[in-house]
Amino acid sequence: MNPIHLPNEAGQALAQVLPLDPRKLERGEGGDRCGFITGEDVAVDERHLQLKCRARWRGLLSGAGQDRVAAVKYILALDQGTTSSRAIVFDHRGRSVAVAQREFRQSFPHPGWVEQDAREIWATQLAVARQALRRARLTARDIAAIGITNQRETTVVWDRAKGVPVGPAIVWQDRRTAPVCDRLKARGLAPMIRRKTGLVVDAYFSATKLQWILNHVPGARARAEAGALAFGTIDSWLIWNLTGGRCHVTDPSNASRTLLFSLRDGGWDDGLLRLFGVPRSMMPTVCSSSGVCGHTRLLGGNIPIAGIAGDQQAALFGQVCTRPGMVKNTYGTGCFMLMHTGRRPVASKNNLLTTVAWRIGGRTEYALEGSIFIAGALVQWLRDGLGIIRSPGEIEALAAQVPDSGGLYLVPALAGLGAPHWDAYARGLIIGLTRGTTRAHIARAALEGIAYQVADVLRAMEKDAGIRLKELRVDGGAAANNLLLQFQSGLLGVPVVRPRVAETTALGAAYLAGLGVGFWKNRRSIATRWQIDRRFKPAMTPAERRRLLGGWARALSRSRGWDSPSSR
Repeated sequence: MNPIHLPNEAGQALAQVLPLDPRKLERGEGGDRCGFITGEDVAVDERHLQLKCRARWRGLLSGAGQDRVAAVKYILALDQGTTSSRAIVFDHRGRSVAVAQREFRQSFPHPGWVEQDAREIWATQLAVARQALRRARLTARDIAAIGITNQRETTVVWDRAKGVPVGPAIVWQDRRTAPVCDRLKARGLAPMIRRKTGLVVDAYFSATKLQWILNHVPGARARAEAGALAFGTIDSWLIWNLTGGRCHVTDPSNASRTLLFSLRDGGWDDGLLRLFGVPRSMMPTVCSSSGVCGHTRLLGGNIPIAGIAGDQQAALFGQVCTRPGMVKNTYGTGCFMLMHTGRRPVASKNNLLTTVAWRIGGRTEYALEGSIFIAGALVQWLRDGLGIIRSPGEIEALAAQVPDSGGLYLVPALAGLGAPHWDAYARGLIIGLTRGTTRAHIARAALEGIAYQVADVLRAMEKDAGIRLKELRVDGGAAANNLLLQFQSGLLGVPVVRPRVAETTALGAAYLAGLGVGFWKNRRSIATRWQIDRRFKPAMTPAERRRLLGGWARALSRSRGWDSPSSR
């Protein structure tokens, strides 16, 4: 073999113009028909390049191949969320040029179960990608790269030959495997699992969901052991389809949410795979969060896929929280607070999660995370379940009709409690009802219930990090709610800062993809684009804060363990 090493810029340009068979790439891992061109030097075996491609490739060494990156002006971000699929086109200034979004169906076949149709997820995501390009009046030639961000932990298993799921996707909110987690804890395995993965043993994560599919879908285990089935979180499923089944990959930010990934080794852990009964052949190859991992031709031309991150890590990157101690909170379907901790994983002593933030250029960075299962989903429940609002946008005006909640507390434990309580058997609670309670009081208590959960996580995070938070950067759909953010600032006693570009999850995926192909030069050039929309300053007295938090603690205690086996 006579490898020629390409510097970073040429390697990035090479990924743009050459549809290489990455089995010929010297760098990369696994046997998939896709490979990885990252920010590191790349060695290509010249003997395996076709003559026509070789001439084009040699031109890259003189910089000619970078014309493709320089000519295009946009990045396409695919934001696959829990309730909808979105696509956003960003320009070089990080501004949204066009957006398309479609909701898809949620299924609740039994209490505590949450399922989705992975085929519908893919269909809606492809449709909005095409729609966003049409709205922006762009073609594939105008797109430098695609970045993908996704709902994490949601588990899909599909047939490798047919590309068809073996059953519904089991969503991160699903609690059916809580008894499995109880048995693991009873066997004393939780400390070992936490030491390896940084995660608590909970039905939230992918491993027990995957195990359930293998044990309950007829024939699934035998087919998996024969190498016929593939597992992936939603990023893997999308990339598989975008590349026509050529690429079965994920990135460390998603892999670290499965209970199967070793933080220390940076790869799948054989001991954990055995513990959960998962054949290694099912697992996707773990690639960089920023760098070309495949190409798609489904949008009218050859476009590299160059950025992957779970939704919360993408939001952390989009909020430019790239230095240790910086914190963001996303108000989405759930609430997710992440603190960047640098190049070393910090073990939590307060029931938070240690997770990978991203891997760029061979360097892995980490975060502490507090995961809250129900936030924006609570507003949806007020609309769909109780019918007290017609659209989520109505809740702020309704809540503002009263000066306070009138002593009402709403604990949003509709899918149990996440960090820092981790109670799979907690259930939602409304307490403090009187004859004077109105729809407005319930709406206000719902918003305040979201804020109380965030305050619980922040206190745990400050204890783990040993620092006092100076400000909280926020994003997500509910971050547009001024009443919520003002109350949040008062509860925390620190400023809450909303950026001008609220779509930071999609923006983070775009930034990772753009860095991966040289669309943006480095992180410093990205940081200059972050701007403040509004800063909410605390206006609550310490005495009022203590009174409200005391009431929340009492309400919370009454929701704990409500649906535990011993209570039935």
